[in-house]
Amino acid sequence: MNYFKLLTGVLVISNAVFAQSLPLTIDTTLLQPIEINAIKAADGLPLAKTNLNKADIEKNNTGRDLPFILNQTPSVQVNADAGNGIGYTGIRIRGTDATRINITINGIPYNDAESQGTYFVNLPDIASSADGIQIQRGVGTSTNGTGAFGGTININTNNIETKKVLIINNAAGSYNSWKNTVMLNSGLLKNHFIISGRLSNISSNGYIDRSGSKLQSFFSSAAYLDSKQSLRLNIFSGKEKTHAAWFGINQATLDSNRRYNPAGTEKPGTPYDNETDNYSQTHYQLFYNRKINDFLKFNLTGFMTFGKGYFEQYKSAQELSSYGLPDIINGNDTIKTVDLIRQLWLDNSFYGSTFSVQYNKLKTSLTIGGTLNNYDGKHFGKIISTTFPDDAAVNYIWYNVPANKKEFSLYAKWNQALNKHWQTFVDLQIRNVVYTINGFEQHPELMIKNNYFFFNPKMGITYNYKNNKLYFSYAHAAKEPNRDDFETSIKETPKPEKLHDFELGFEQNKNKYNWNIGIYYMLYKDQLVLTGKVNDVYAYTRTNIASSYRTGIEFDGNRNLNKWLSVNGNMNLSLNKINNFTEYIDNYDDNTQLTKQYRRSDISFSPQMIGMVAFKIKPLKRTEINLNNKYVSKQYLDNTSNDKRKLNAYFVQDIRIDYSKILKKGTIISFFIQGNNIFSKKYEPNGYTFSYIYGGRLTTENYYYPMATFNLMSGVNVKL
Repeated sequence: MNYFKLLTGVLVISNAVFAQSLPLTIDTTLLQPIEINAIKAADGLPLAKTNLNKADIEKNNTGRDLPFILNQTPSVQVNADAGNGIGYTGIRIRGTDATRINITINGIPYNDAESQGTYFVNLPDIASSADGIQIQRGVGTSTNGTGAFGGTININTNNIETKKVLIINNAAGSYNSWKNTVMLNSGLLKNHFIISGRLSNISSNGYIDRSGSKLQSFFSSAAYLDSKQSLRLNIFSGKEKTHAAWFGINQATLDSNRRYNPAGTEKPGTPYDNETDNYSQTHYQLFYNRKINDFLKFNLTGFMTFGKGYFEQYKSAQELSSYGLPDIINGNDTIKTVDLIRQLWLDNSFYGSTFSVQYNKLKTSLTIGGTLNNYDGKHFGKIISTTFPDDAAVNYIWYNVPANKKEFSLYAKWNQALNKHWQTFVDLQIRNVVYTINGFEQHPELMIKNNYFFFNPKMGITYNYKNNKLYFSYAHAAKEPNRDDFETSIKETPKPEKLHDFELGFEQNKNKYNWNIGIYYMLYKDQLVLTGKVNDVYAYTRTNIASSYRTGIEFDGNRNLNKWLSVNGNMNLSLNKINNFTEYIDNYDDNTQLTKQYRRSDISFSPQMIGMVAFKIKPLKRTEINLNNKYVSKQYLDNTSNDKRKLNAYFVQDIRIDYSKILKKGTIISFFIQGNNIFSKKYEPNGYTFSYIYGGRLTTENYYYPMATFNLMSGVNVKL
């Protein structure tokens, strides 16, 4: 369907919907989403957290992926394969990667069930539909889905908005980047119904050569509500076509041509132009909220998520036997190797239910909730063409290895005010996971079935006095290994990771300023890390290490200096160590591995300092200038603390200028221009490394993912 015709249709429908809206006559204050409150950390809880409201999200939403919208929050670092934040992106909190960060959308798990990673590229512009986002650092409160080892991100789209509104956002910028979004809300219809929707189209050529993205999404929601209950159906979907840019470049290429992309260069002559990732994902969410009385509420949610897509690539000189194909007889010649184009497919479904019961009376708050879900994943590979056409090879599926993962979890959270100053918090969770893997691409004979049971207690105490809060908490977390971790050995499987998290914090809130400071100590047992070791199925996978830790100080605050100037900032100072680490280095001279021992080495991708300071200036009425500064200290590409295997520190400045004007009948039109990396700092926030011995010589090769130099994005937003 033509995108712009679809937008025109939405505008026509929205006008018809608005004409039917009626004044609000019922009280909806108690009908805000119960499913979010069940897992969200309330203000009084003894946890390190940051809340972003809708205005905060809108201010940073220029079409870049969600991690870049969160980049100014404490202890966060981000990266992007294409270099400009559109397409595949990554996020770390306190140095912890996305596979250990729990993500939920309206309380429903979003992390991929097997890799446990998060791919926001599958839901382009989800931020435009978000009413609020909470980031919890550390273990946080019990939630639904994968275990949280570095943080949780709770995305809420379910706030009840009773005013009719139509919003049109358009933006364009460097690297042929475009963002077009239309959103509408019907207001309250016949005193009980609300309809809302969004259409988004984002595209970019990317900073890196041949790293373009074409992203489309929609979000729709319909709700019925009265003074006692609400029923809401959300249907939203994303479709992405992203050119591969995840191979990185070595040091020599970084110095000579930092925008080079090696994807597709196995093809002779010009690079293969369709080395792309193609994926569609659709979510169905149904929520029923019920207010029993003034003290008791409950929520029941059903959800289904369907995803399907493939990565297409050109591979040269492939042995037919490695695909289970016979040699090709071509006259008197026998063809054993061919060039081919293949697709690696994933076709999956994820469905289940979450629930919560919430009791609040006087000094007591009690929440009981949980989730039951099932994941079915079909992994298969298809050859679509070869350089020597053969009917047996075309559309040939050379591997088909399905997987299934079932999960049940149950939690109880009790918050008790002892008096006007002291309150306690206890949070107990059990989680059971059954994970079955019927082979891998390289090792279809490797069958895995594991049953995990985790008990995750959390507790804390808070002291409040006037505008001051002092808190202490302890939390335990455990999580199962990722899919790739199981491709380790026929004889042994990786152990679950465990974490003890201690948090001590102080907050102060005044009219003109607020600030908080926290100290954390995160002690890991059996953390899974890359060591370079090759196992008995000849694969490099992560290995459990006995003991490691993260400890640090976090500061966050803001101050209104006067009517036209305010400043806010945050900082993380940390140590991230592995107590005993063994590195394995391939020796190609004799096909063995050399080992090296390290004491108290740094955990990879864990900078000792992350800092941000931002200035907000209001020189004129309805005009605002934001100056953002972000610093990340050096970080290592592996766990050896070797300065020859590191990412350099970087300090990047952005500027944004906003101007808005109120027209007749309340229409608001606003303009913005944003300059990213205004001083064209050449920096690389992500990469990888490997070392080997050949000819008696140790060689280390580092690969990097460069970020864009100075680039612009500007836009016009209209709110009716």
